Amino acid sequence: MIEPAVLPDILSRDLGALAPGGKVLTDDPSLRKYSHDDAEWAPFEAPLAVVLASTTAEVAAVVNYAREHGIRIVPRGSGTGLSGGANAVRHCIVLSLELMTDVVEINVDERYAVAQAGVINDALREAAAAVGLWYPPDPASSGISTIGGNAATNAGGICCVKYGVTRDYVLGLTVVLADGEIVHLGRRTAKGVTGYDLTGLMVGSEGTLGIITEVIVKLLPLAGRVEQGIIGYFPSLTAAGAAVAAISSEGIIPAALELIDRTCLRAVDDWLKLGLPGDAHVLLLAKVDEPGEAGRESSDRVAAIFTASGGVNVEQAVDPEEVGRLFLARRMAYPALERLGPVLTEDVCVPRSAVPEMLSRIQASAAKHDLVIANIAHAGDGNLHPLIIAPEGDLPAKARAKAAFDEIVEDCRALGGTVTGEHGVGLLKLPGAAAELEPRVIGMHQAVKDALDPQGLLNPGKGFPHMMRH
Repeated sequence: MIEPAVLPDILSRDLGALAPGGKVLTDDPSLRKYSHDDAEWAPFEAPLAVVLASTTAEVAAVVNYAREHGIRIVPRGSGTGLSGGANAVRHCIVLSLELMTDVVEINVDERYAVAQAGVINDALREAAAAVGLWYPPDPASSGISTIGGNAATNAGGICCVKYGVTRDYVLGLTVVLADGEIVHLGRRTAKGVTGYDLTGLMVGSEGTLGIITEVIVKLLPLAGRVEQGIIGYFPSLTAAGAAVAAISSEGIIPAALELIDRTCLRAVDDWLKLGLPGDAHVLLLAKVDEPGEAGRESSDRVAAIFTASGGVNVEQAVDPEEVGRLFLARRMAYPALERLGPVLTEDVCVPRSAVPEMLSRIQASAAKHDLVIANIAHAGDGNLHPLIIAPEGDLPAKARAKAAFDEIVEDCRALGGTVTGEHGVGLLKLPGAAAELEPRVIGMHQAVKDALDPQGLLNPGKGFPHMMRH
């Protein structure tokens, strides 16, 4: 173990030699900047140093050095996480992959791409689109989040109701293990079942089992998709929830089905001046993308359900710019709300049929705890994002917000849901995960962690409730 009194000088020298193509940061502003992700209220400490690695070999060298000296490693992409998964812990190095931004290969014939972990999601999508291919996963932060971070958290997105989440597209990974060894997992073929699915295990492991430095993702043809948008304004969250449940019960699988409540709508429109109706209570945004008559029929069926469920001003749009403008409101809802004060973000997922009841319970929690709770949701797959706003410096409001947060998690589980649909457990959802996972299942997690990271140096304390050691 390096003596703490001499850590800054030693780390600057040693880490600089290990990552000559990257950067080593030890100044106070940088340590503060890289000490946490975008999760409000998740605990963090200043790291000993920040390394911005430029190659897999540099990542491996830094990990091996940290192992030799008993220093913890917290991997990081662009820091857009909402669960505290990239928050620095005591006596750690934050290891950022943000400089690793090469799209290494796009194979048109086999329909896959190879990308370094620091590639921004939208950049990968644009590179694929340039050759007629499509990478579907599209988290709301797709313009700033990295593909490595998306894989580490198994990120979802707006179109995952139909096309699935990140894990459904990851074919293979390059991973640096806790001992500094580099391994290559998965395949580049359309099929393959050799050995355990270690690729699937790493996706969603939140940097606790290894550091993802390169990702192989499958791509879909871009041709043949004709997006049509359907919007409707609803008098209440429960009415909008009923429309969501009806779409599911009729067997319609939209390409997107998103919910934005009045608080979010006002925040977005005050900021971006989109001209959204001032008297709207809830907006549902749907997309269908079948070509030709099938697409028109799906659009008509969704519009009819909106109307039957109490929706007004129901519109159908085929113009790509208009569809994009409407969905911009959804993508910008979270940053717009952040302008109003610290936001505690929930990420619960319930059965589709339970969406109306869950939205009703969220409203009840807001009233009970005297809080503003805004709602955005990937409503089509039951993934709800209640956003709890507490004024800066209002400690009683912060305490009420935490109570509401816990209550919403309990209500979610009572309705047969899960405590995180796409943001990951990180630090914020550890209590919820402890309640959701059986003790034996937590033990299985711990056994995997101990096997791959026996010193517990990779993102310690994150991802699952760790067992007490005797």
